[in-house]
Amino acid sequence: MRVALVGATGRIGSAVATALAARHEVVGGSRSAGVRVDIGDAGSIKAFLKEVGPVDAVVCCAGRPRWGPMADLTSDDYLDSLREKLLGQVSLTRQAISHLRDGGAVVLTAGLLSRYPMPGSTAPATVNAALEGFVRAAALEMPRGIRIVVVSPGRVGNPGTESHPRTPPSEVALAYVEAVEGAMTGSAISVGRM
Repeated sequence: MRVALVGATGRIGSAVATALAARHEVVGGSRSAGVRVDIGDAGSIKAFLKEVGPVDAVVCCAGRPRWGPMADLTSDDYLDSLREKLLGQVSLTRQAISHLRDGGAVVLTAGLLSRYPMPGSTAPATVNAALEGFVRAAALEMPRGIRIVVVSPGRVGNPGTESHPRTPPSEVALAYVEAVEGAMTGSAISVGRM
């Protein structure tokens, strides 16, 4: 398979690139390396997909919502979170359809905060819940047998380095491989712990 990976240089994205490259051709892009792409810019997404060409899957590991106490976050903080992580992935999905081969897949990234919030996570929890809802609804409208799945990781990092449990990026990456290679659609794959 040929896979376009957005956010290929981040903590999760680089692990996903490694895991997928074992069996697939991966074309990575990010703001800083590979084919340039900014998930918050629809024009950048369009240019990325045009440069990458036809693919069997589009995977997104990009988008950063704002963190902080609800009372301290501004409306702009919430709008920026929605614009980058939610609307960026919605735009990527919509634009990817014409670049995906029949039976292809779109794999997005949300997070377990949608179900297990913590103080300071109102923006990420909101965005993650919206992404899971988008995937459930979008699956009903995907043409030509194209599937859509969202991976919802918990805390990612090297176990034992912080006070909260973390899931190694390599373990999280296996959920993305499952989403690309599997048959599921309209669902969320939860991985890791909070």
